[in-house]
Parts: sequence; structure tokens; C-alpha cells
Amino acid sequence: MNNIKQFDQYDDLEIVSRVLLGEVALYEIIIRRYNSYLFRIGRTYAYNHADTEDLMQETYLSAYSNLSKFENRSSFKTWLVKIMLNHCYHRKQKFSFQKEVMTESFEQETAIPMFVNQNNDTDRTIVNKELGRVLENALQQIPEDYRIVFSLRELNGMSTNETSEALSISESNVKVRLSRAKSMLRFEVEKMYSPADIFEFNLIYCDKIVENVMRRIGEML
Repeated sequence: MNNIKQFDQYDDLEIVSRVLLGEVALYEIIIRRYNSYLFRIGRTYAYNHADTEDLMQETYLSAYSNLSKFENRSSFKTWLVKIMLNHCYHRKQKFSFQKEVMTESFEQETAIPMFVNQNNDTDRTIVNKELGRVLENALQQIPEDYRIVFSLRELNGMSTNETSEALSISESNVKVRLSRAKSMLRFEVEKMYSPADIFEFNLIYCDKIVENVMRRIGEML
């Protein structure tokens, strides 16, 4: 990792271009950059840790195999998330709610995430870690269509437009689902938890994903 750390500041397109030109080792940067995103998506779909890791690895391998097909019509992050979602879809039924009706409840939506840590002292951090688990459990109680929108927007920080592209639904539907997801979750939790406290992805697991994916890519060369 030390040898490629100098490339950390490069944007996704630069890394992709270099990988396509033969600097395959740089793909590790992509994996580390998006591990937490994909992990949260898999867990949001209620896959266990092991299944989520499998889905992540397959996503990275699929992305690598199709890297030359990335046309930059959307961000690389959105493209990668869509691949992950497709793998998740393959195991579960696709979204059933296609035509929600817009209501006033989300029209005043702000860009401020629902879960913001307003106190950084050590005791509160410890408490938040426990309550983060409560939120994880609460998320599993709401319908999957709303759960994944909440994950992309609130936990992964994707914009309404990015989420719309990733899920192939309208921006209005994204707003509807996010609003309804928040309504369902407000009953369970308060506005003081940071996304980092939810579905934590330990560095040890991150290294494991990197090692497995890069080994399998090596076998493909």
C-alpha cells in the first residue's frame, strides 16, 4: 500500500485510466475508497457480514472486468454502486414500489443528514456506538425500498441525483422514499448519531477485501 499511497489524491477517473493502461495495483485504491459504501449497502439489504463481503468482492471483480465500458455518463461511484445493487437484486426481489405520490412532507427537505453527531465527547461516542446497533436493527424493520434509499442518501452521503441514477428511479421518488424512511425511523432513534457509528467496517475487514479482490484479479491476468 505504501508504494501506491502517493496516488491517493488522484480522482477516480485518473485511477481508472491508469488501471486500464496496466497499473492494475492501483485498483486497490478504488477498493479501499469504496469499501464502506458497499458494505453499508449490503448490510442495509439485511445480508450478513459474510454474504456482504462476498457481494462486495463480486462487485469489485465485475467492475474491474467491465472497466473499459465505464463511459463517465455518471460518477464512477454511482456506476460502482449500481453494480453492487445489481448483485443485491440478484438475490432478492426487485423494488415493488414504482409510483409513489409526492407529498408536502418532503418538499422542505434539506441537505443536512438526519443523523448528525452533535456531541463528540468520549462518553457520548461510546453510547452512540451502542445506539448505532439499535439503528441498524431499526432499519431492518422498514421496507427494503425505503431502507436502501435511506442508506444511499444518509449513510453514504449520495446526492438525490446520484441516488436516482443508481436506483433508476426519479428524483421525486427518491425524496418520497427518503421522507417516509425518516418518518419510520424517527420513532426509533434521535438526531445525534453519525453514519460512522452505523454498520462499522473495521480496517481488518477492509484489508481482507482488498487482498481477496486483488488476488482474484491477479488470477484473471
